[in-house]
Amino acid sequence: MKMSRLVAFSSSLLLGAVLALTGAGIAHADASVKAVDYVALGDSYSSGVGAGSYDGSSCKRSSRAYPALWAAANSPASFHFTACSGARTNDVTSGQLGPLNASTDLVSISVGGNDAGFADVMTTCVLQSEAACLNRIATARAYVDSTLPGRLDSVYAAIRAKAPSAQVVVLGYPRFYRLGGSCIAGLSEKERAAINGASDHLNTATAKRAADHGFTFGDVRPTFTGHEICSGNSWLHSVNWLNIGESYHPTAAGQSGGYLPVLKSAL
Repeated sequence: MKMSRLVAFSSSLLLGAVLALTGAGIAHADASVKAVDYVALGDSYSSGVGAGSYDGSSCKRSSRAYPALWAAANSPASFHFTACSGARTNDVTSGQLGPLNASTDLVSISVGGNDAGFADVMTTCVLQSEAACLNRIATARAYVDSTLPGRLDSVYAAIRAKAPSAQVVVLGYPRFYRLGGSCIAGLSEKERAAINGASDHLNTATAKRAADHGFTFGDVRPTFTGHEICSGNSWLHSVNWLNIGESYHPTAAGQSGGYLPVLKSAL
């Protein structure tokens, strides 16, 4: 925390005491303590693909994505939104870390799904046989076991090197399907269960790497429970042939109701 914030914090404590003695509210006394320098990194789940209201760039950053929503509600001292649709771990390290520095207080990130071949898994499962789907999922799980941990380590180490004092919150991925739900066509239940299991596998690996770097893991599966595809109240797009890029991404409700509360609870 920068010296100016320490001074502001001390001042707010004194002001709070005075206000308490006079019977006044203290709602505004600690506002300056919450002014942080925030950098939002990651892939399409952080940039907000699926939520609409994009910035016009190829990264499809949305004003309805959880980083933008948090920034709008908390008025950080600075906010840099570099998350980008399609980003893999090497894209984060090569192109998103520029705003990080010793003054950065908060970093959020979701990454790893594209490295593990998320888009290809879903394409295979939608267009090919059940056997092909299950084989592709098995390949993705093997990648998560063998290769992804090292790639996550590289990203996390780079973040810590550039922002040594920042709190880093690593956001995970939801389960995609409500099993035994309302869907009457599309993938088989076996395929849906395997996709959910692969998401769990990815989250477990990501949480372990995050913890080993001293970062906080934000598990979004509880907030998305009851809002999966086939739930009747989904916060995730199913396959969208008119806008294929938004398929299997959170809606605006998924960002505000699924991701944002998890970020807030981690702080």
